[in-house]
Amino acid sequence: MVQRYKIIGVMGSGSEPFKHLSEPIGRLIAESGCHLLTGGGYGVMAEVSKAFCEVENRTGHSIGILRSSDLPLLKEKKQERRQVSHIVNPWVEIPILTHLPLSGEFGTDFMSRNHINVMASDLVIALPGGQGTFSEVTLRVQYRRPIVLFIGDEAINGKKATYFSTHPLFSKRMSIASSIEEVREQIAIIQKK
Repeated sequence: MVQRYKIIGVMGSGSEPFKHLSEPIGRLIAESGCHLLTGGGYGVMAEVSKAFCEVENRTGHSIGILRSSDLPLLKEKKQERRQVSHIVNPWVEIPILTHLPLSGEFGTDFMSRNHINVMASDLVIALPGGQGTFSEVTLRVQYRRPIVLFIGDEAINGKKATYFSTHPLFSKRMSIASSIEEVREQIAIIQKK
C-alpha cells in the first residue's frame, strides 16, 4: 500500500512575511512529515516555504497552487489558449499551474484558485493576511474542513482573533491557536485520520 502524506495548507499575506509566525509553522510542518501547500507567491507563502525547505531529511514537499495572471484574456473571452505567466517563489518544489486568475477581494469567486488551496489541504493553517486570506478562511469554513488560525496579535483583513472567536460563522467551525504547540496538536489530530 502506498503511504499518503497529509497536506497542510498555509494561507497568509502575499506581501508581508510575518516571519515570527511563518518560520516556526514551516519548520513544524516539515518535521511532522506532511506536505506543505501554499499559493506559491511571496510574503507568508515564501517565508513558510523557505523554512519548510530548510529542514533537513524532511519527507514532504513544498507545493504551490499558482494563479494565472492572464485576466485580460479572460475578460476578452478569446477562445485561443496561450502560456500565461505565474508568480512563484523559489521554494516551491511542485508548482501547479492553474488558469484561475482571481484572488484578493474576488477570492471566493469560482475563478479563484483559493478553492483548490482549501480543498486540497487536509488542514489549513491561516496566518495574518488581507482579503485573499480572509476569503480562504471563509471558504474553508463554508466547506466545513479543519482550519486553525495562528495570527497572534496580528490580523486577517483587519480582523483580530477575537472577531473570529465571536462571529457566528467562524466561532464553532475553527480552532484558534495561541502557541505553536496548539498548532502541533491540530496537525497530530489530522495525522490520525
